[in-house]
Amino acid sequence: MTDQRFVFMGGLHRSGTTLLASLAGTNPSVAGFRRTGAPMDEGQYLQTICPYDEQHGGPGRFAYTPEAHMTEHDELATPETARLLREQWGRYLDPGRPVALEKSPPNMLRFRFFQHLFPGSRFVLVLRHPVAVAMSTRKWTPALTVRELVEHWLYAQDLAAADGAHLDQLLTVRYEELMADPARVLDGIAAFAGIGAGFRLGELDRAADDRYLRAWRRGPAVDDDLGDLTGRMARYGYFV
Repeated sequence: MTDQRFVFMGGLHRSGTTLLASLAGTNPSVAGFRRTGAPMDEGQYLQTICPYDEQHGGPGRFAYTPEAHMTEHDELATPETARLLREQWGRYLDPGRPVALEKSPPNMLRFRFFQHLFPGSRFVLVLRHPVAVAMSTRKWTPALTVRELVEHWLYAQDLAAADGAHLDQLLTVRYEELMADPARVLDGIAAFAGIGAGFRLGELDRAADDRYLRAWRRGPAVDDDLGDLTGRMARYGYFV
């Protein structure tokens, strides 16, 4: 797979990375992970070099762990790491397709690391409304409030935004845009990856965010007040 160009996709848990990767993987030029037995077919579980997000606290917590933020200065940013990752991921990827897609949530804090290992790679960051992310993540993190999850969302996005200045090829995709016009978003990804368009679209749950936002607005908890965070959310284009 040394001739394949990597596209690394990342974003906070419940941001739509699994859905987008699944749709992107229907393109005949894209080699993705399918039926691997790993959770959500994520590349983070199909290698033995980089830690899993659970080792850094998992959903709603991982970005706070300094080691989760990997750059070109990381001790693992070596040619040997690149060789091992290609070898391990290559067991699951069709070598006859020009683009290799690797999706894992913690990638959003590893784009600089992967750019150093695999020059010429493309990076796709998936954003979704922080309240929708928080509400849908709580089934995995009942000990965390919506406010705490939104604060983690902001912390992670701030890190990713700062990293973006160091990336040669970064595309930001909003979950809301994917729901509104999936064909346009996927065509944009194809152009970004340098391949032809051609995707299979299934039925999408376009009302999920509205349900999460309505449920949050009906909630009683003072701990979930986000008033002082609205300015920071607005910088990323999201409002409550």
